[in-house]
This record gives sequence, structure tokens and C-alpha cells, in this order.
Amino acid sequence: MTLTDLAELSDVFYIGGTKCGALFGEAVVIPQKGRIPHFFTIIKQHGALLAKGRIAGIQFGELFTDGLYLRIGKPAMEAAEQIKDALKKYGYQLSLDTPTNQIFCIVSNEVMKKIAQDVEFGFWEKYDETHSVIRFATSWATTMEDTQKLIQILEKNK
Repeated sequence: MTLTDLAELSDVFYIGGTKCGALFGEAVVIPQKGRIPHFFTIIKQHGALLAKGRIAGIQFGELFTDGLYLRIGKPAMEAAEQIKDALKKYGYQLSLDTPTNQIFCIVSNEVMKKIAQDVEFGFWEKYDETHSVIRFATSWATTMEDTQKLIQILEKNK
């Protein structure tokens, strides 16, 4: 699926920036002008619209020049796939099998405590009394060495 396909098939979507090296922010894309009446007025009234959005716009303009966004994002996607493959190999259950840089898996609370000593991850939600859903996220800064270290920790604590 291309960005053009996404724009044609969606009413609204967003493009994340920080995991691809942007200073901050996401770009909310409304492909059809007027699709959401008063969107900017509502956002501005709730204090979520920067007064001068040029800086955010410039960084996304640069990210979409010459395929930079896709090049920067490719290592993060490859690392996420390696992590997902390892989770499956070692018997972890995925909570969601996403095609993104985010990996959601179900772990026992005991395993969660063990890996928390060596790894940063996001607690997502309680799955049941003895299990939780956690989230790993890769980014432009995730190295293959980091990915392999995580995989080793997951293997050790399976």
C-alpha cells in the first residue's frame, strides 16, 4: 500500500514523526478538504494546535523528500520484524500482530518483572490476573545490536 492509496482509502490518518527522527509531532492528514468541518477551530480551541505550524511542517516536508521517510523507517521495521519472529519462536503470544514498528505481546507478570530489569518497554494493559500486555517500539535509532540484546533477553526469560 502506498501513501497515495492510504489517502484515497481514508477519511483521516496520521503520519508519525518522532520514531523517524522528527523533532516532535505527528502529521494529521485529512485528504479531502472540508471532510471534517471546523477541525482546526476545534483543535485550536482545545490548545492542541501550534500557533505557527511551519516548523512541524518543514520537518515533514524534508522527511518526504527523496524517500527519506521510508529509508529512515526501514531499519525500525526490520528490527520490529526480527523481534516479532523471536517472540513467536520462543513461545510468546502476540496481543496484536501489527505491520508497524510497535510490537504488542502477552507475558506473565513474572516475566515482565524479570525483563524490566534489563529492557525498557511500555506497559499496555492487564491481560488477566497473571499476565500483561507490553509494547516494544523500534525507531530510527534502534540498532541491530540493541535488537539482538533484546532477543537474547527474551530467549533467556521465556
